[in-house]
Amino acid sequence: MSFSLEQLQAFVATVETGSFSAAARRLGKVQSVISTAVSNLEIDLGNSLFLRSGRYPRLTPAGERLLVEARVILERCEHFRGVAKSLGEGVESRLVLAVDELYPLEQLGALMDEFARRFPSVELELLFPLMEDVSRMVLEERVDLGIMWRQEILPSALNFHALGWVPLKVVCAPEHDLARQQVGWEELKRYRQLMVATRNDSEEKVRLRVAADVWWVESHWVIVELVQRNLGWAFVPEHVVAGALDNGYLVSPALAFDDHDWPVALELIWHKQRPLGKAAAWLKEAAIGAQSTRS
Repeated sequence: MSFSLEQLQAFVATVETGSFSAAARRLGKVQSVISTAVSNLEIDLGNSLFLRSGRYPRLTPAGERLLVEARVILERCEHFRGVAKSLGEGVESRLVLAVDELYPLEQLGALMDEFARRFPSVELELLFPLMEDVSRMVLEERVDLGIMWRQEILPSALNFHALGWVPLKVVCAPEHDLARQQVGWEELKRYRQLMVATRNDSEEKVRLRVAADVWWVESHWVIVELVQRNLGWAFVPEHVVAGALDNGYLVSPALAFDDHDWPVALELIWHKQRPLGKAAAWLKEAAIGAQSTRS
């Protein structure tokens, strides 16, 4: 069995335009070339694609089924051409981005939406390590760009740009003792605290530790579930906990020592010695620009 892309294009164009003559006009060929290409495709495939008894060709059952496959083949060919074009223009074939869960999902989604439109041929990998695990992966050159909460001491091999602040809320279950009072600093110390855990020990890991009794959890989303089960209280990013607060599954008690949420600074980081390709460079500037627009 042997067939060409030109034959598949003639077949699909005939279906989409409704006739051999219209397909010829679309493809810039004469009608005889299109009808011959389709006839030869039928011979090569061993199947009739069209019924030609009427004024206009109509798909056979085999033609309807093979049309789906023909469109897939042509779409993948266009993708193949796009990848080759991007590589020729210096766009990297693959990009790895590490993002702390502190970064609001809506902002990340908007970035990815625009990235997909601009760089449809780039293979993207999104990782979600926590805190300084992000900087470690960038430092080891396992990722191209990282978004994380600000470290007190950033390795000298890394560059950074501030992306603003994310508010953290003190939350607990409605039946927790902290929910029934104005909470002072000493009250927070008395009850189990659920904290995000990185995979290495560092000062960053304990920066927000208040209580003596702590459970370490490697996900803000799991922390929300455990807090809802009244297993402790936690500092949680506002965007992660908003739904649970609105539905009454969690409460944010009044604080006697502070009238505001606790802000955590976010940074975009990259390796000084690792050149950014066109896609990574665009993503870097887009993240910075998006933050400037919101400020």
